Amino acid sequence: MLSFTSQSKINSFSAKAVFLDRDGTIIRDVDYPKDPKQVELLPGTIGALRSLMDFDYKLVVISNQSGIGRGIITVEEMNQVNAKLISILDKHEIYFDSIYYCPHAPAEQCNCRKPSPEMILNAAEELNINLALSFMVGDKFSDIESGKRAGCGTILLKNEGLFEWDITPDFVASNWAEVLTFILRNETQS
Repeated sequence: MLSFTSQSKINSFSAKAVFLDRDGTIIRDVDYPKDPKQVELLPGTIGALRSLMDFDYKLVVISNQSGIGRGIITVEEMNQVNAKLISILDKHEIYFDSIYYCPHAPAEQCNCRKPSPEMILNAAEELNINLALSFMVGDKFSDIESGKRAGCGTILLKNEGLFEWDITPDFVASNWAEVLTFILRNETQS
């Protein structure tokens, strides 16, 4: 758990990052993937992540993995899926600076599960990330709320399963090209 670091201290850090949900954002959401063969990158992911790295963004995965807490998948199966994802990206010289995940089921009411900002705040402190220069990209409103509560820009990558929510992302993207364009446009305006 984060021993509270003030927002002003975190915003004095120098690095910028793009925090990324995994399932439905980087890879297709297949409901609790447990087999590495299920890993399929969404179109445009490789080019966008490579460009973000070229613009000196750290890439940090922030993922709820409630299948672990629900007994649907094991930590080992999640690690195998992550290893496959990392292997695919490694071939394109794309690297995550870190992967954070919450293994708890919603009923456990933990402090780390998104929409809590805890995983993002921990990453900011551990990786020297300035949240005011950073973005959270995800396909669910819990991703957006987590990013907003942490002080990041937020981008919702649309999917068919969305429903109304009381929080508005800074940008809604239909694909990774739009995500990249929005981030880089904001880069030049900073």
